[in-house]
Amino acid sequence: MAHSARLDTLKKLANLALLVLFPIAWFAPLLRAGILPLFSLSEISVISGLQSLWDTDVFLALLVTVFALFAPYLKTIGLALIHFGLLRRKVLPVLNILGKLAMADIFLIALYIVLIKGIGVGRVETGWGLYLFTGCILVSIAISHYTARKPSLK
Repeated sequence: MAHSARLDTLKKLANLALLVLFPIAWFAPLLRAGILPLFSLSEISVISGLQSLWDTDVFLALLVTVFALFAPYLKTIGLALIHFGLLRRKVLPVLNILGKLAMADIFLIALYIVLIKGIGVGRVETGWGLYLFTGCILVSIAISHYTARKPSLK
């Protein structure tokens, strides 16, 4: 019983921490690029990348905005509401879909890095923000997993 209560508290605290960590990850450098036609910046974050995308490809910018900003943050808010008894557990499948959409964004970023390195267009290095953003998504998936488990019987 005490173990279950500690796990519940840990879930709540970790999820609330994500409400702060996600915005930090959005402004943190995902990668550093030497020469890219789309970005004139040396460090690219989710936010600076979105700003550049809005000027060149509105549809892609909208997709990335949903994947990188709205999906993970709405999922985190939804989990917090469930943890504090303000939302029913029936919405967990929808929240899990939001988490998968956010993971797709990380896959796309990694794919772009591999493509750019393979083509040899300048120099590309991953930044600490990519690891922070990936970590936030993975922690969110773990929190969802433990939230979806049936509560232990007394």
